[in-house]
Amino acid sequence: MSIEIANESGVNVDETSIVSAARFALDKMEVSPLAELSILLVTLEVMEDLHERWMDLPGPTDVMAFPMDELDSSRRPDAPDASPALLGDIVLCPAFAKDQAKTAGHALMDELHLLTTHGVLHLLGYDHAEPAEEREMFGLQKRILCEFQAAVAAHNKRDAQRSADDRLLGTAGLDAAAPAEEPPA
Repeated sequence: MSIEIANESGVNVDETSIVSAARFALDKMEVSPLAELSILLVTLEVMEDLHERWMDLPGPTDVMAFPMDELDSSRRPDAPDASPALLGDIVLCPAFAKDQAKTAGHALMDELHLLTTHGVLHLLGYDHAEPAEEREMFGLQKRILCEFQAAVAAHNKRDAQRSADDRLLGTAGLDAAAPAEEPPA
């Protein structure tokens, strides 16, 4: 799965973490590993322009999704190999998201993970215009985010334990970096 990210927002964020959230959501939704996704982080001014131009709504917003291709919809059954599907673009506005994160009582990265997942679901055809659609999309979004957070926490716990084990082994002289003694001749 190819995910490209470009940060033109002027806000310093963990881009790798945003890509991880997108990849996790796409994997949970069983999207083809050949899929391609682009994530762009923009300023308030750029987001405002996009929001007005494409949605005909005033002011900036937090996330916009621009779908490109239908997954495998036009692929011939006798095609030799599956070709990459261009899912589309997710545009995030970290400056706008920062205020939302503060209001929600969580970190900016948590908000950006939520918005990334939201954008992925929009690219996959989910919407929230009607109450039933909103329940479905937001329920799915919440489940994916909870699973992503649990996976990140488990990964961090393993890394912390590995670090602690490495320090303990190093103190005992048993670390992997220590040169092995040669047996007496």
